[in-house]
Amino acid sequence: MDKDLKQFNMMVTGIGGQGLITILQIISEAALSEGYDIKTSELHGLSQRGGSVEVYIRFGKKVYSPLIPQGKADLVIGMEAQEALKGIYFANSKTTFLVNKNITPIPLRKPLSEKEILRDLKKISKKIFLIPAKEVCKEKLGTDVVSGIYLLSWSVFKNIIPLEPSSILKAIKKIIPVRHLELNVKTFNLAKE
Repeated sequence: MDKDLKQFNMMVTGIGGQGLITILQIISEAALSEGYDIKTSELHGLSQRGGSVEVYIRFGKKVYSPLIPQGKADLVIGMEAQEALKGIYFANSKTTFLVNKNITPIPLRKPLSEKEILRDLKKISKKIFLIPAKEVCKEKLGTDVVSGIYLLSWSVFKNIIPLEPSSILKAIKKIIPVRHLELNVKTFNLAKE
């Protein structure tokens, strides 16, 4: 536990089926194992049908509310590039955006281009990482279903999330069902490269 960490606020946005609740559980478990107080919240609409999902994770010495105040996010992870824009309300000039390059078409709407998404994010913060997680996982592991674990692991290895990689790995081993564990551990290790 980092004795100086008062609070770390992060938001993960995406669509149903991308594993946002699993990411919330892994970070929560890892933060608890390091002795932090943690509060979480989730907001999901038609998540079972690919609708929007947002999870909020706050940990530190003492956390009183699960909701991130406007402009107070340290990190926004966008599991889908267009969904990352929902984090703007919670962001400030020091917020890091970690965005999966994946753009999923929204029914009855023209999808935004990567250029348009980056333009809007750069109005708030210059700390933007556009990661081709879906492509990397598909190429190296044969499936993109673990893109969220890849992004989470990548951010921990890059010290964007102030948790130890070993705590995240232990949490993965505790949270992920045995039948999917080997793939998730491989994904964790892939993110280290």
